[in-house]
Amino acid sequence: MKLATVRTESGTSAALQVDGGLVLLPFADIGEWLRAGSPAVEQYDGGARVALGAADFAPLVTAPGKIVCVGLNYREHILEMGRELPAHPTLFAKFADALIGANDPIVIPHGSAAVDWEAELAVVIGTKVWRATEEEAAAAIAGFTVANDISARDFQRRTTEWLQGKTFDATTPLGPFLLTADEAGTAPDLEISCAVDGVAKQKAGTGDLVFGPVELVRYISAVTTLNPGDVILTGTPGGVGDGLNPKEFLADGSTVLTSISGIGECRNTCITR
Repeated sequence: MKLATVRTESGTSAALQVDGGLVLLPFADIGEWLRAGSPAVEQYDGGARVALGAADFAPLVTAPGKIVCVGLNYREHILEMGRELPAHPTLFAKFADALIGANDPIVIPHGSAAVDWEAELAVVIGTKVWRATEEEAAAAIAGFTVANDISARDFQRRTTEWLQGKTFDATTPLGPFLLTADEAGTAPDLEISCAVDGVAKQKAGTGDLVFGPVELVRYISAVTTLNPGDVILTGTPGGVGDGLNPKEFLADGSTVLTSISGIGECRNTCITR
């Protein structure tokens, strides 16, 4: 099944996709639904409905306790950046203030002249897990969504740590839907793509990941407890602007379309503020 978080007159609400629309659920967002134990949504079928075309998507999880990101995790992208395949996942963090909804504007990071696109498959955690076995890691995956790790490359390269280039406010679309793992499996091979102003930039299969979702949950949970609603961005495929010759970057007015087959798409226009 597919679920979302939408804005309403009273705040935000988790929602279940049904034919032609969304049924609102009595949870503020998908994170709250997961923390409640992912109760069966069929019992809420009589709830208020929103037409799909009228939905105002909020970030799928509005305030995750953790956003853990993975760098250099697609074979093609690693090669285009002139690096060797890693022995272990490269991890960095992102803060919740960076998240935006599937159709919200991306705010160009102030002072950056090198804002790049990075289409990503995001894993959403459904149950608390710590030092997980492979089986426990798989069971902890609630499902998958679409993300774009918009990056300020000039800030990113100021030091050997990447954080400052990765977590500017209002830069990271997350949504619109959660495709649950009971439908997708825990190692889906989906087509991921990114287009900028209608021009295709990235296209790959998530099967090209060096470290897949289950392996990432197992590895990250050995470092820190993962809780329901936590999010893992699994890395981006080749085709980022920083890897092109000449390099290409986003600017005020650029439109970024991030798509993953079977899940949905984020369409975000860049603005300055």
